Amino acid sequence: MKPITKKRTKAYFIDLAISTAVTIGVEQLLRKKIKNEAVHTLVTPTVVMWGLEYAQLRKNGQTVGYKQAGLKLEGTNSSELTSSQIIKRMAYRDCISTLQYIGNRKAFEGNDGSVLPQDRYADTVVKEV
Repeated sequence: MKPITKKRTKAYFIDLAISTAVTIGVEQLLRKKIKNEAVHTLVTPTVVMWGLEYAQLRKNGQTVGYKQAGLKLEGTNSSELTSSQIIKRMAYRDCISTLQYIGNRKAFEGNDGSVLPQDRYADTVVKEV
C-alpha cells in the first residue's frame, strides 16, 4: 500500500468513527418517530456520513480525518470542489469502487495513491498538505 493510500485509509477510519458517534445520537432521536429498523441500519448511517463529509469538504476541502492525516481534496486542476464533484465521489466510492477493488486490486491505487477510481470519476485529487 502506498503512503498516500495509508493516510487516506487512516483519514477514512477517523471520519467513520466520528460519523458513527453522530449516528448513534441521531438514531436515539429518530427511534421514537421511525419504527422501521431498515432505516436505522441502512439509511441513517449513510445520510449522516455523507452529510458530514459533504459539509466539511464543501467548506474547506478537508474532513476531520483528512486534516489529521495531512491531506486535502481538490479538483484535478487545483480548483475548489463543486457540489457535483463531492456527491459523485461519495456515491462512486460507496457503491462501485469496492467492486473495482475486488476485480483488480493491483491497479486500484494508480501511480501514487492520490487518485483512486472515485477520484478519477469525480475529477478530484488528494494532495498532501
